[in-house]
Amino acid sequence: MNAVTGRTIFIFHRYLKENLGEIIMYIGFMLIFPVIFYLYNVRTDAVKYASLLGFFWFLLWEAANFLRYKRHHEELLEAERKAPAELFGLPEAKTAAEEDYRRILEKVYEAKVETESVGSEFRREMMDYYGMWVHQIKTPIAALRVLLQSDEAFALNREMRQELFKIEQYVEMALAYLRTSDGASDFVFARYELDGIIRQAVKKYSQMFILQDVKLNYEPVKKNVVTDEKWLAFVIEQLLSNALKYTYSQKEKGSISVYMEGESLVIEDTGIGIWAEDLPRVFEKGFTGYNGRENKKSTGIGLYLCKTVTDKLGHGIWLCSEVGRGTKAYIDFGHEENGRGFLRR
Repeated sequence: MNAVTGRTIFIFHRYLKENLGEIIMYIGFMLIFPVIFYLYNVRTDAVKYASLLGFFWFLLWEAANFLRYKRHHEELLEAERKAPAELFGLPEAKTAAEEDYRRILEKVYEAKVETESVGSEFRREMMDYYGMWVHQIKTPIAALRVLLQSDEAFALNREMRQELFKIEQYVEMALAYLRTSDGASDFVFARYELDGIIRQAVKKYSQMFILQDVKLNYEPVKKNVVTDEKWLAFVIEQLLSNALKYTYSQKEKGSISVYMEGESLVIEDTGIGIWAEDLPRVFEKGFTGYNGRENKKSTGIGLYLCKTVTDKLGHGIWLCSEVGRGTKAYIDFGHEENGRGFLRR
């Protein structure tokens, strides 16, 4: 049985179900006269002939009704395929009830279009404003960095340079959040050397490694990956930022290691670790967990953005951690073809 035949049978069953009462009433009406004539011993030759013609007419009528029903059903299916992009493909209403439903749908559709238009305008204005804000705030940040590099301020500016770097990171995170939330992020996929992207991130954080006296263990991973260079660098930077943040919280001198484990890039720290009950929720938007509440250093956005970006890149991401012994962050490149990230515990 092919798909067309199966669909026709399905529509026929629906037609019978919706019109069964009418069909039974019509057949019953045609049987009244033969039954009465039989009971009164009246010749039924003419009645039989009339009943046969009536039954034949009934079959033709119902066949025509079914074809109209089937065509109407197919028009509705076509309108369903186009929805909600357009509402004007609906077939002509056959009954007063259908006309009422059509009018209700048109009002709902008009309200939906108006709401989407207002929401789109609001999002566009918000993107324009915050995009402008991010670019404007970079100017005083750059000026402040130049001032902090002067000889007079060098001896006093360690903490200030750390805070300035944090401001820069929060600005970049705000811009990344806006871009990913807009749903039109500028992803450009190509094959890249993973070491080049790692070095970009490490170089950016080199000053923080020095200022926080955290040791970096890194050997070239010698692997090529299909990804977006800018966005993968952003994810690695966020993971390095977290590692530095919570390794620096330890009293002992800490270290961060970057290496490959199978098809996964691992960023391992010797920091304070993550509580077991917090691990399943670390990628939730706004979730800070015990460490965030205790140290007041977490916004609950960084890992959420990492998960959002890796999902769009088709890479997996997950964390393994033990309180007091550190955390391992994994970026998996073994599932590039599926286009979906995942969380493993």
